Amino acid sequence: MEKKIIAGGGVVVNEKNQVLFIYRRKKWDLPKGKLDPGEDIKACAIREVMEETGIRNLTIGNLIIVTTHSYEENGLNMQKETHWFEMKASTVDNPILTPQLEEDIEKIEWVSLENLEEYLSETYATIQQVLNSWNRSRNHIW
Repeated sequence: MEKKIIAGGGVVVNEKNQVLFIYRRKKWDLPKGKLDPGEDIKACAIREVMEETGIRNLTIGNLIIVTTHSYEENGLNMQKETHWFEMKASTVDNPILTPQLEEDIEKIEWVSLENLEEYLSETYATIQQVLNSWNRSRNHIW
């Protein structure tokens, strides 16, 4: 039996053109989380990014891509469908980032595009797919 989970997340970029990464379970990841009952997917994406990172004054843009991946949890096969949005946040508005420890987030970093490769080598295939799609579309979204 398979259970489907809907989630929202973001590729958060600051005024220095850096991307926000979280580190959890020995992998670099992008902030995301599960949709609450009755919640709009954009509202979910904003809420989850804010909860996982402590970011405020987040601006949401266009949908980048929808990814799907499967995993096992408590003996159940889960299928997670994540809706990824382009987002903007300022480091001025957010001088301190706060990892959500109860979600196993150990650290949060702003990563310059030049240093993206080293983070991509320690992430999931779906995160690479999200960032590739974002990179192809970013020249004309904002």
